[in-house]
Amino acid sequence: MANTITDRQFEIIGAAGKILTNAGVGGLTIKNLAKEMQFSESAVYRHFSSKEKIILAMLDFLASNMDERYTEILSIERKTEEKFITLFQNQFTFFDSNPHFVVAVFSDGLMEESQSVNESISKIMQVKMKHLKPIILEGQENKLFTDAISADNIMHIIMGSMRLQMYKWRVANFQFDILHKGEEIIQSLLTIIKK
Repeated sequence: MANTITDRQFEIIGAAGKILTNAGVGGLTIKNLAKEMQFSESAVYRHFSSKEKIILAMLDFLASNMDERYTEILSIERKTEEKFITLFQNQFTFFDSNPHFVVAVFSDGLMEESQSVNESISKIMQVKMKHLKPIILEGQENKLFTDAISADNIMHIIMGSMRLQMYKWRVANFQFDILHKGEEIIQSLLTIIKK
C-alpha cells in the first residue's frame, strides 16, 4: 500500500468515520474523537495533527485500498462484461461494509478550502478511471460496447451514474440496500453501453 498507516491510525480513521456518519463534518473534532475512542486528546494528536490530516488519511487509504482491490480482482482472467460487473460489485460491497468512506467522499462542504482534500478526492477518481477505461476500451475493441461514444465519455457517464447512486444512498442515511440498487445500476449501464 502506497500510504501505509499504523493499526492505531486505522482505528482513529474508523472512529472518525463513525462520527462523520452520525454527526457530519462539523461533529468531527479532536475532542469528540478522543471521547469516542476513550483516549486523551493528546493521544489523538500523537497520530494526527488535525482533523484535515484524519480526513486526508481516510481518503488516501480509500484510494490505495481501491487500487489494490481493483488490481487483484482484474488480475483474474474474465470476459469484459464480467470485469465491468465485478469492478462495481466490489466497490458497492466495500462501501456497504464501510459507509463512513462514502461520508468522507460525499460530505457537502468537506473542507472545500483544502487543496489537499480536493487532490485526495481527485486521486480516488483517477484510480477508478485507471481501472475502468481499459475495460471500456476492451469492450469497444471486441464490439461488446458501443463505439458511437468515446471511451472517455462512456467512462464519465458511468462514473457520474455511480457517484449519483452513492450520493443518494448517503443522503438517504444508508436506508436502502446499496447492493441491490448497485446491481440495478450496473445492469442499466450495461444496457446503455452495449451494442
